[in-house]
Amino acid sequence: MKTLIVIPARYASTRLPGKPLVSIAGMTLIERVVRQCEKVRGVSSVVVATDHDSIYDEVISFGGEAMMTKRSHRSGTERAAEVARKKRASLVINVQGDEPLLEPRAIELLVDGMKRDRRIGIGTLANPITNKSDYLDPNVVKVVLDRQNGALYFSRAPVPYPRGAPRGFPSTAYRHVGIYGYRNEILQKWIRLPPSRLERLEKLEQLRALENGLKIKVFLTKYEAIGVDVPSDVKKVETILAKRRRSR
Repeated sequence: MKTLIVIPARYASTRLPGKPLVSIAGMTLIERVVRQCEKVRGVSSVVVATDHDSIYDEVISFGGEAMMTKRSHRSGTERAAEVARKKRASLVINVQGDEPLLEPRAIELLVDGMKRDRRIGIGTLANPITNKSDYLDPNVVKVVLDRQNGALYFSRAPVPYPRGAPRGFPSTAYRHVGIYGYRNEILQKWIRLPPSRLERLEKLEQLRALENGLKIKVFLTKYEAIGVDVPSDVKKVETILAKRRRSR
């Protein structure tokens, strides 16, 4: 099974323009993400999907693989689908391009799970929410699971809501980690679907799949994503990297 990791990377960013090219402890953000993805076992190749020459040139300069994709794409999912069509991959892993501390084992959990069970068309990751502030934060996407860890719903709202104990939060609350795995044929079907009602309401693309009857399997992990969205996040990541170096 040809397994491909695609890292969509665009230059435009409202809060941090040129984000993939931002330097973090002497290495660009996009290189750090690529290097972590290259450590994942069982993957055929890692490709950065971009529509900007500067990002393409940067990836090529450090020996990575990049592909120029259409500027008309509305999402990273559409960029990943274009690369998957051209590379003819069977299994496609879509990784956020703004997580420099990405743990390869988290991606391996998703890859291995989907290789073991070929009935899974779409897979993703989640971890337990351990504090109330994350549970209430609309920037933290929650996922509600069925008994087989299939996704029932994704929301920015605090779900499931503990009606009998409104001051706490339930032990069944999970934070969605935005890494996806797709069978290529399912990914191509996904991008042909029009944006759905709930997707537009919550601004969560994965709801398009659920509204159209596509099932999403959720694998539980301890990995908590640390993304770079604003300039202050760069310093935060550099501090974590420095602590890790000192602890070795």
